[in-house]
Amino acid sequence: MTAATADRHLLYQSAVQDVEAEIDFIEQTWSELRQRPAVLLREDFCGTANTACEWVRRHPDCQAIGIDSDAGVLEWGRQYNLAELDESQAKRIELLLADVLHASTDLADIILAMNFSYYLFLERDDLRRYFECARDGLVDDGILFLDAYGGYEAPMVLTEPRECEDEDGNEFTYIWEQASFNPIDSCMDCHIHFEFPDKSRMDKAFSYNWRLWTLPEIQEILFEAGFSQVDVYWEGTDEKNNEGNGIYTPSTVGDADPGWVCYVVAQV
Repeated sequence: MTAATADRHLLYQSAVQDVEAEIDFIEQTWSELRQRPAVLLREDFCGTANTACEWVRRHPDCQAIGIDSDAGVLEWGRQYNLAELDESQAKRIELLLADVLHASTDLADIILAMNFSYYLFLERDDLRRYFECARDGLVDDGILFLDAYGGYEAPMVLTEPRECEDEDGNEFTYIWEQASFNPIDSCMDCHIHFEFPDKSRMDKAFSYNWRLWTLPEIQEILFEAGFSQVDVYWEGTDEKNNEGNGIYTPSTVGDADPGWVCYVVAQV
């Protein structure tokens, strides 16, 4: 695999996403909070709809809606991810080309905004408006699931490489770059690059201009948007290696790590 032959969306799915673990967390958390099954999941900023596809694979009653404003990435999702579903699963997923602030869909049990996608809202009023739209898009006992990241390295200018493999075992290097950060408005420019064994590179395969929102801000704005309960689910620590154990629980105290990722769970 080289930069000339690689597919950036497949690389992203291999290096960044773990949809099985993500849906595991969502199913477990929903079952702890609600006494009924969740049926309709809406994936906002869905990109290739990888997570929505995992949802409909889980149970014959599960339905999903994916919303994104990029026609090209939605078409890629149809050609690759939806094409791998069987006929029954494919009938239970719908992709919409729309702005999440103006999308009109059936009310969902669950709405997801993962991979820090809502960080694209740079102003507080705009983020609150999105959270209000999400709340209006949920049933009376619906839940909004978000992820968030931070830590004292989060606002730094840095480059972090990580060795990865795609689903066929081809090796490549995922490179996360925080190219700039403005402490006055907390806005930053970030890029994802990929490097291959032949030293060829796919520079700026993905680029983001977003705001590094803090957990207090996110929680405050969710309450302002009308959610009745907001909880931060923090990852536990494996005592043997002092690293994350992949188990997230509601927490009011987190570790002052250089970098962390958590979930935010907002109930209507």
